[in-house]
Amino acid sequence: MPTVVIQPNGQLRTIFDDSLDLRAVGRISIERGSYVEPNFDGQWTADLSVVDGPVLGPYDKRSDALAAEVTWLNANWVLRQTD
Repeated sequence: MPTVVIQPNGQLRTIFDDSLDLRAVGRISIERGSYVEPNFDGQWTADLSVVDGPVLGPYDKRSDALAAEVTWLNANWVLRQTD
């Protein structure tokens, strides 16, 4: 189950997951948190610049890059304090 943070302004912050249907809480807005892409060597990176984060990797497997992406987003974006 994904982590869901309710911000002081009432907005929710979470990482999209098909197991959680947020439409019941109101209007939703989904935005990209990173780009997981292959490099020229066939390895994978997770570019988190969209949320002012680093580029993680390279990883041999895409699944490893995706796992690193989720770990970083949970620790540094979902739980980040907002104004």
